[in-house]
Amino acid sequence: MTSFIINSQVERASKPQWSLSGSDCVFCRIKRNEIPAYKLYENDKVFAILDIMPLRKGHALVIPKEHYSRVSELPPEIAAAVGEAVSKVAGALVQATEHTALNIVCNQEYAQAVPHVHYHIIPAPILNASSSQSTQVQPTASSTSISPPPSRRRMHQMEFESRSELDDEDADMLVTKIKARL
Repeated sequence: MTSFIINSQVERASKPQWSLSGSDCVFCRIKRNEIPAYKLYENDKVFAILDIMPLRKGHALVIPKEHYSRVSELPPEIAAAVGEAVSKVAGALVQATEHTALNIVCNQEYAQAVPHVHYHIIPAPILNASSSQSTQVQPTASSTSISPPPSRRRMHQMEFESRSELDDEDADMLVTKIKARL
């Protein structure tokens, strides 16, 4: 999945705001409680929230409170705090969703939508299972035979295209489950 998302950014123009202070940054605004978010975890250096356009149920972001555009600019103590929070949130997410497979991704400039360091913790798809998180191809009524499953690239594209806004009721239940395990 990650390579598909990264490859989709190849022709994207670079953003002029990489050097912005935190004043207009969406994550800095969330930190200052100017924008609502589903907070999962917080300490003096980092916070974690649910992604509002999740790839899959439980897609979370771990974000340093101090504004840094690039992971390569993080001071060691902030990098350590982020790493500890990623581990804690991932552990709680695994327990809350009863699904151990995860993708943990941090982009720097290339394929980074918000110019503030953040790590994505994304539950991996559950394939060939009877679940709303499953990515399966169903034969259509007009098909005379069952089509082969989609290629991995097509599956990732379908998954990316199926993203939708986070549902408030689902988010509230998930926040409660995750926080109970932190």
